[in-house]
Amino acid sequence: MAPVGGTAVQDHVALAEIELCGELIIAASAAEERLSLESIDEVLRVAEERASAQV
Repeated sequence: MAPVGGTAVQDHVALAEIELCGELIIAASAAEERLSLESIDEVLRVAEERASAQV
């Protein structure tokens, strides 16, 4: 139960991870076969993260 008084704390990293897990679950449930490593990387936007890290 959340404390009364609005002291909720948001962990932005955890929220981002939860969002990515949700996207991965949706992609996996829509696929007819197991997702390839490339498909997983695409859903998790690994290439985008690598590109932004190099800048």
